[in-house]
Amino acid sequence: MNNPAVLLLMGTAVLAAAAVFLWPEKGIWSRWQQARQLTDRARREDALKHIYKYEQKGRRATVESIAGALNVSTNDVAELLSNMQADHLLHIHSDNITLTADGLESALHIIRAHRLWERYLAEQTGFSEAEWHSQAERYEHQLTPEAADALSARLGHPTHDPHGDPIPSAEGTYVHHHGQPLNELPPDQPARIVHLEDEPEVVYAQLVAEGLHPGQTVRLIESNSTRIRFWANGDEHLLAPIVARNISVRPLPAVVQEETAVPQPEHGTRLSELPLGATAEVIRISPNCRGAERRRFMDLGILPGTAITAEMRSPSGEPTAYRIRDAIIALRSNQANHIYVKQAA
Repeated sequence: MNNPAVLLLMGTAVLAAAAVFLWPEKGIWSRWQQARQLTDRARREDALKHIYKYEQKGRRATVESIAGALNVSTNDVAELLSNMQADHLLHIHSDNITLTADGLESALHIIRAHRLWERYLAEQTGFSEAEWHSQAERYEHQLTPEAADALSARLGHPTHDPHGDPIPSAEGTYVHHHGQPLNELPPDQPARIVHLEDEPEVVYAQLVAEGLHPGQTVRLIESNSTRIRFWANGDEHLLAPIVARNISVRPLPAVVQEETAVPQPEHGTRLSELPLGATAEVIRISPNCRGAERRRFMDLGILPGTAITAEMRSPSGEPTAYRIRDAIIALRSNQANHIYVKQAA
């Protein structure tokens, strides 16, 4: 064991292991500490966001509601809230939890970061609508106020996220959508969708599946304790009242009401409904198609006035091959649903 070569080799191995574990910034220990700090900060910011949203709804956040939102124990939340109070982010009097001025500023920043990320994902990436919220939840904690300002400028300083939620400015002000639940709309009253609530995810997924999005015109047909029936996007929709409450609408002015006295489908039909062998003219791409997929359609030449023919369909039913400008492209039904066409006479 006194062989110098062996001792040197052992010493080198020990030093290498220590370097891997303790190396500043990139060592295992340093990265573990960074991950833990990020987790602690994320919990704080998620708690602030939860308390703020409850305050906006006129509700009172509790240790139990925060624990549910963060998916941690009530003991962990109690310790978290105590630390946040010590850092002057919260006022805690008995069971009453409220934000301080510093807490409010931090809450508005994380909400701003989340909604800017959702707008970015919708406009600049290929993530599907159902993924925007979960992806923004992951990245919102990495956005500094300076980075949020830069992202806002890149997006043209939007005032609302893709769901219609207001995006706070750097100063904490925002433009409210002033919507009301679809359930409260009088029958036969035309209105415009201004917001879709994206939580809980299972309810939002149902709204996405219905093809609903802010900006669409709707008209309530029937409303009772068991179902809400309405026109939107050229179709009749049927939802449970608890789901329909996640749709906020704003009644249209009288002059617009006269123009929409009878529910009218959006011009044209969906490309997915074009029979095989038939040719149609592209009218438009649905505004619900955003980001990378919309740019891909346009790059493929799917523009208003372009002729498109349904050539063949896969034996499994998906995808369908379409001929456009002497090229064959394959589209799934959920993609073709975004393209509206007028069949040639």
